[in-house]
Amino acid sequence: MQKLKKVTPTQKEVRKLFSYNKKTGVLRWKCPNCPRIKIGDIIKDSCNGYLRVGIGNSRFYAHQIIWIGFYGYLPKNDIDHINRIKNDNRICNLRELTHKRNLQNTGNFKHNTSGIKGVYYCKSRNKWESKIKINQKTIHLDRYVDFDNAVCARLAAEQCVGWVCCDSPAYNYVKENIQ
Repeated sequence: MQKLKKVTPTQKEVRKLFSYNKKTGVLRWKCPNCPRIKIGDIIKDSCNGYLRVGIGNSRFYAHQIIWIGFYGYLPKNDIDHINRIKNDNRICNLRELTHKRNLQNTGNFKHNTSGIKGVYYCKSRNKWESKIKINQKTIHLDRYVDFDNAVCARLAAEQCVGWVCCDSPAYNYVKENIQ
């Protein structure tokens, strides 16, 4: 069985099929391509939290369609949701990033209890530990009695490697809590 090639729609095709509200990020069908879809229906099918839509035999994420409709092309790089909310498709919340930069903008893992990516409490040593992962290599920064020092170490490491475009939890914590 031959796999069908994914055909990316043009800006003209996107604008014909969809209407987009850039204030709310809502994408609606303007010209449905399926009998069960009505004009004005909101795109609400989701996959892993991202809204998606089918066009012909291809599936796209809503943020990809919005990007094409707004800028006229689908970037070779990733489209990042700046605030990390996967279904917030306002154009002001979308940006093109390399895959590597996009991975830097991930949130905390579920088991993180500190609220700061790369900062965790080590019960056996009774200290806060900071670490950062660069090019698939984890670098342990140090151990600290004080949580604030551990966060500052993480932030300093982020800045040293140029993670300035990230919405860093360490940066936000320092900005709000340390004078």
